[in-house]
Amino acid sequence: MATIEKGKFSEELVNILKSLALEWGDNLEEDIDKSLEISPLDGAGFLNKLYKIRWAISKEEYQSGDREVLVRIYGKGMEIFVNRKEEVATFEWLSQQGEGPKLYGCLSNGRVEEFIRGRTLFPYELRIPEISALVAAKVRKFHSLERPGPKHVIVWDRLRSWLSNAKKKCSHEHIMEFSLGNLEEEINSMENILSTESQVIAFCHNDLHYGNMLFNETTQSLTLIDYEFSGYNPIAYDFANYFCEMASDYYSDTPHLMDFSKYPGLEERHNFIRMYLTSAGCEPSELEVEQLADDAEKYTLASHLIYGLWGIISVTNAKNDDSFDYVKHARQRFEQYQLRRFKLFRAENLPMSENLPNST
Repeated sequence: MATIEKGKFSEELVNILKSLALEWGDNLEEDIDKSLEISPLDGAGFLNKLYKIRWAISKEEYQSGDREVLVRIYGKGMEIFVNRKEEVATFEWLSQQGEGPKLYGCLSNGRVEEFIRGRTLFPYELRIPEISALVAAKVRKFHSLERPGPKHVIVWDRLRSWLSNAKKKCSHEHIMEFSLGNLEEEINSMENILSTESQVIAFCHNDLHYGNMLFNETTQSLTLIDYEFSGYNPIAYDFANYFCEMASDYYSDTPHLMDFSKYPGLEERHNFIRMYLTSAGCEPSELEVEQLADDAEKYTLASHLIYGLWGIISVTNAKNDDSFDYVKHARQRFEQYQLRRFKLFRAENLPMSENLPNST
């Protein structure tokens, strides 16, 4: 993955920064290295590298502060997962809705964004009632946005696309280990089971976890960030992914390993969904809460497959990255898929492939 270092700013980045400085009435020195301060930003994400670039402002009335922008450098090989043109369009649209940072300029391998003050959440904070309520309300507001265009559910096409890429990029060993040849049939079965007329379709984040949430402690506000996977889906899928991510800890020494003993219990899941529904000003019935929680449990199957496939595809893009064991992460996700699929498929009295990865 490309990095940004002083003395090695690309011409396109320099041009964007100079244009911003001119627009804001600032004077950057000709030798731009003398004006800019660059800091890499740590977070819970693995798709991009983030940097804060700042410079002193020149107007008297602003001398107490600095200009700050965020530079996002895309991860190598991420085009397999992300349509960059669509992502940038989504980013701009969300900014126009007041739901995300402003876009200042696009680079050939990244973009320059508004820097939003705040910090990403820690896993344990999702279980603090006040924080959980903030998250629920923010997700509800995100789901209420009406993105122009067809409201086509993307999870099934994404699964098939990533499965196809996995078969092309993965080693024969991994194709056999994860029984990729049997997955398309199961994806088709899942789609038939879960695509009910009663499900609520909305514009979803599709990658909800604490690392994609910026918390401003001063204003007690929350901003959802990183919209690479956004698109229309059943809202139950967003819940499913969020609940699964509560078993992760990307800040730990073993960020690839998930602890599913931390997966939220039924009462906690119901409480979150109830807060989500009541944040719109209506009191939901227990039947509504139970139905949405049940749907979310079923969609954990899709979540585990999505990130299982993400893991085995990412192996080829991260050969020099030993900070995250993508194969071990994929194994955990496929194991969880296998454990949960028995309950769903048997409840629906449907045939199951017997050749998927073993949970032992």
